[in-house]
Amino acid sequence: MILIVLLSMVAGLATAADLPRTHAPDPREVHFGELRMLTDGAENAEAYWSRDGQRLVLQSNRPPYACDQIYVLDPETADMELVSTGLGRTTCAYFAGPDDRYVVYASTHLGGDDCPPPPDRSQGYVWPLYASYDVFRLDTRTDELVRLTDAPGYDAEATLSPDGRTIVFTSVRDGDLDIYTMDLDGENVRRLTDTPGYDGGPFYSPDGSMIVYRASRPEGDRLAEYEALLDEGLVRPGRLEVFVMNADGSGQRQVTDLGCASFAPFFHPSGEKILFSTNYPDPRSREFDLWMVHVDGTGLERVTFTEGFDGFPMFSPDGTRLVFGSNRHNSVPGETNVFVTEWRD
Repeated sequence: MILIVLLSMVAGLATAADLPRTHAPDPREVHFGELRMLTDGAENAEAYWSRDGQRLVLQSNRPPYACDQIYVLDPETADMELVSTGLGRTTCAYFAGPDDRYVVYASTHLGGDDCPPPPDRSQGYVWPLYASYDVFRLDTRTDELVRLTDAPGYDAEATLSPDGRTIVFTSVRDGDLDIYTMDLDGENVRRLTDTPGYDGGPFYSPDGSMIVYRASRPEGDRLAEYEALLDEGLVRPGRLEVFVMNADGSGQRQVTDLGCASFAPFFHPSGEKILFSTNYPDPRSREFDLWMVHVDGTGLERVTFTEGFDGFPMFSPDGTRLVFGSNRHNSVPGETNVFVTEWRD
């Protein structure tokens, strides 16, 4: 059965009795109530809610694992439960099914038990697109793990429609990084984007009618560089903008034009705004904050002000809470941990 990972048994991590901890937000963070810190130690990111708002699923490289594995987290007690295999590297987990019975995530474990090698940073800051990534569906009741994708190359970044039945994900199967949908059993794959450049990180709107995503639109020499890196299984994320489209792929349009790295977009509960992370206004900066913008691109507003990284925002299904990753209040500087706060409009 699923292994229960007790934080108190892992050296270097906060004990279960230590968490959650509470912190006041920066006074300028007017949308935040009290912050509850749910992890402290290692890298913890991409925490996403179950549809009943009772659980979070996230990725973490906490010991004894050298690279990310998938955990389910109780936001009230901060207890964590390992649900992935403990092999390879995993990413981008999301609850699925009408009753959140399943967890969908990407893993490289079929390509080898060990962590895949880090990217070659001699070409600058690049993200690896491991060809061994495939999307899997875990049944949390039976522990059955089903492979959903088997196309050559990268398949990852999967999230679910609000009803838990349709998977939207990123794949390189047709020669570019594009967004696709498929059924919960992996059938009926449909390509939604086909413009040259990176299309990824998709999320549905609260009513399921739209998809928000990050995208690059390189041209000329930048397009040639993008294609050359893609051939090496790499992508440079320095210039990404927020885009939206209808759930069927129609009506694609750009929302932001910041010239920076804008990613991890997520719809506000109203469906009329988007929360996202960006290093605007300095494209070379490592200072990432959460910003908010209307779907039509107006009303850009900075949300977080704490030094370091703030990203991966997701509203709870009832719209009252926000979970996000941050470098703030960490025992080890630079590590990313998971925080929950009451959202105030």
